Amino acid sequence: MKRDTHLVLLLLLVIGFSLASLTVWKVWASREQSLEDVNVHALNLTQALSTYSEGIVRQSSLLLLGLVERLETEGSGPAHIQRLQTLVKHQEPLMPQLRGITVYDNQGRGLMSSSRLIPASANSSDRAYFIHHRDDPSRETFIGPPIQSHSNQEWVITLSRRFNDAQGGFAGVVSLTLGIETFLQLFGKIDVGQDGAIGLSYTDGTLLVRYPFREQDMGHNFSKSPIYAKYLVDRSVGTASFTSSLDGVERLYAFRKSDRLPLITTVALGKRESLAAWRTEALLSAVVVTGLLSLTGLIGRLLILDIRRRTEVEGQLRQTQQQLLSSNQQLESLAMKDALTGLANRRCFDERLAVETRRAKRQSTSLTLLMVDIDYFKLFNDSFGHLAGDACLQKVGNILESCARRPSDLVARYGGEEIAIIMPDTDSSGAVVVARLILDRLRKENIPHTASSFGYVSVSIGIATATGPELGNSQSLIEVADKALYKAKALGRNQCVRGA
Repeated sequence: MKRDTHLVLLLLLVIGFSLASLTVWKVWASREQSLEDVNVHALNLTQALSTYSEGIVRQSSLLLLGLVERLETEGSGPAHIQRLQTLVKHQEPLMPQLRGITVYDNQGRGLMSSSRLIPASANSSDRAYFIHHRDDPSRETFIGPPIQSHSNQEWVITLSRRFNDAQGGFAGVVSLTLGIETFLQLFGKIDVGQDGAIGLSYTDGTLLVRYPFREQDMGHNFSKSPIYAKYLVDRSVGTASFTSSLDGVERLYAFRKSDRLPLITTVALGKRESLAAWRTEALLSAVVVTGLLSLTGLIGRLLILDIRRRTEVEGQLRQTQQQLLSSNQQLESLAMKDALTGLANRRCFDERLAVETRRAKRQSTSLTLLMVDIDYFKLFNDSFGHLAGDACLQKVGNILESCARRPSDLVARYGGEEIAIIMPDTDSSGAVVVARLILDRLRKENIPHTASSFGYVSVSIGIATATGPELGNSQSLIEVADKALYKAKALGRNQCVRGA
């Protein structure tokens, strides 16, 4: 009977935990589905807003194209400007977003303004769009960063085109301004919750419009933010979850790049708000599960001692697992070290060089590689034996590490008696300083080498330096350093040579 009672209690316990597990799985699946629904909804919003923004820009571009064509065909004399003013006056009611159209001559002086607020002395030669068109012969529409209007200090986005004189020279700029307030009015009609945000930005990361509006955000460049660096560089559409670099709110982001224009539309919904309904459901499920587990606990109280013992065993297992993980980490660290010299090994060298090459390309910084080879090392081994050769390698490695002092520098055994030094953010002149320091330190150390023409252990050094845009891959840098090393040897050893 006692055995039957234990079996019944055990069965009740299994049923209770099965129900709990099923509920937890259901709650988690519900959370993932809620997040997926939010992402789909946000992506749909980005599509609609992107289409809206593209339509405004295309309509504005067509208007600019027509005005430029008239200016280039008819000229910019007073009579032509007056006709242009009349044409613009008829066009303005068709575009409620339009705040004004202004024509500037090649010195930035206003020739015409549809808003009638620009004085005769107004000059826009300092504006980014004017400088762009003055210096760039491109005839494409330029979308400028958000600026405050000279006339009424309203925040606007400028779309502009260059127009030329009869000889093809720069004659001036036609600028069209779109009120950011108009975009905000539309964005404000879309329910994105209290923590939600809608943004329109340039592909270089410059923020054009953001709802809710904050003046300190205008023109902010978020190209260094996680969502831009990780997702927007090489993807045209997608979703992500990040904490905003602007206001510190965690949001679910959906972004979409325009196919035709250098614009990115972003819709961000507050993660906490998006999961509010799910949390209510999860809380209800937790209450039900707690009740079931409490009932199961009361029924199965006779099994508590067994469960405690099992818990102790599991704790010991976790401790053993932690020790195993620690041992694995130590082994992994040892796997990146050369057993003889204690320097980084070839595997560590290859991985670090690949990482530093990508970083140098991305940040347009210099990357230097030194290939160091011990002169007449085979003769050293033949003269003093391999044990002495091993000791020599260790001592040379220590000297090289003392010369490459920066934490970012890496000294690695490349193979045999050849040692490589990776030096990020180091130009060719700095590399030569380090190389000469190595040669000087070895000369002062004066490790005897009777088989060498120098009488002491010396090295030959090949130097390869490249800056971000010049970098190919890591292998090309190695090849340049190797060629420089061979040249150093050919020139008599015990010297450094810079690769071309």
